[in-house]
Amino acid sequence: MSDETRKHQGELASRRTRKVLAGAAALLLAGLAAAPVAAAAGEHAHRTSRGDLVSVMPVADRGAGQVRSFLAEQGADADVVRYGLRAYRLTYRTVVPHGEPTTATGLLTLPKGGAHRLDLVSDTHGTMVDRDYAPSASEDFGRVPSYLNAAAGRAVAAPDYLGLGGGPGLHPYMDTASSVTASVDMLRAARAAADRLGRPLTGDVYATGFSQGGQVAMALGKALDGGADRHFRLRALAPVSGPYDLEGQEMPALFDGRVNDTSGVLYIAYWLVAQNRLHPLYKDPSDAFRAPYAGRVESLLDGSHEQGEVVKGLAPSVQRLLTPAFQERLRHPSGAALDAMRAADRTCDWKPPVPVRLYAGDGDTDVPVGNTRTCARTLAGQGARVRVVDQGAVDHFGSAVVSAPQVVRFFDAVRR
Repeated sequence: MSDETRKHQGELASRRTRKVLAGAAALLLAGLAAAPVAAAAGEHAHRTSRGDLVSVMPVADRGAGQVRSFLAEQGADADVVRYGLRAYRLTYRTVVPHGEPTTATGLLTLPKGGAHRLDLVSDTHGTMVDRDYAPSASEDFGRVPSYLNAAAGRAVAAPDYLGLGGGPGLHPYMDTASSVTASVDMLRAARAAADRLGRPLTGDVYATGFSQGGQVAMALGKALDGGADRHFRLRALAPVSGPYDLEGQEMPALFDGRVNDTSGVLYIAYWLVAQNRLHPLYKDPSDAFRAPYAGRVESLLDGSHEQGEVVKGLAPSVQRLLTPAFQERLRHPSGAALDAMRAADRTCDWKPPVPVRLYAGDGDTDVPVGNTRTCARTLAGQGARVRVVDQGAVDHFGSAVVSAPQVVRFFDAVRR
């Protein structure tokens, strides 16, 4: 079992308590700040543009000492902390993969100090199956990058993605296009909310993200460079341990031992169930999954189950989860399966006009370091300024803990 999985399972007992406390804090804070912001949002309720604010709710108000204590509990270096922070749950308008309007939520975190006009960090989170573990819903490890960057003096927009947090529907896991639209629209919502909260944004964006979010961060940078929103200027990219190469690295690693069994089962089950709603991968779960897992896999991955429950309800290995025929389809992908992989594999095929650092660990058995090396080669082949930061023999979760403060320092150096 990976350290990341043990970490998540160890948090299960305390997570609900933290959510209750965060909810109580939100109620206390709401009387101070939510009313005027909600009223401002209400003035624009008739608009239906992507990124429009629906509501703003305060969820955290922390002094610098409290931020350091939180980071220490998560095992993260707090040396970059200079300020306290305030965090808000934004609900905003966006679109589903097929273009119909919907809403999504995300976390906006602002420093209690620093410049009046703030640069903006986009932080995109890693794989999560429980909607209540999203950044705007739970004060857990997922908030570490937000708190680090905000406490260093920048605003941070952390989208929950579609179907997580308070967003309706199911999460289209690893659908890069909709993750990018939700992230761009979160930037727009953050811009409006920050202005109303008296901390306007400069328009400069620094993009980071971990695991699934590392891949999303790279795709978001590509979208911003391509003119996705004229208000935002990409300044730097710093993804951590992203699955940038599903076809060439991540999918083969599920079968050759480079991905540990527990994480491999979770990832492939989640990917197949989510992608099947977008691509015709199977007609019935029994086409892909062995019994008894075929009868429960889709309900386990409906966003209402914690990771430990999902893992417990599935097979102990990918080989015992999937039918032999479907294993062969994934080992030698074609048709819809190959289309789904390649739709996620184009995020490094461009030339970023900004400094790029790719962070990864050699001991990662969730997203093997080969993903990062492939991305770096692709970027360098396009003429990009890219550097791989090899964190050594750390696992997947460890790469995030070590890298997050280094990303803050990298952004500080770029800004200077």
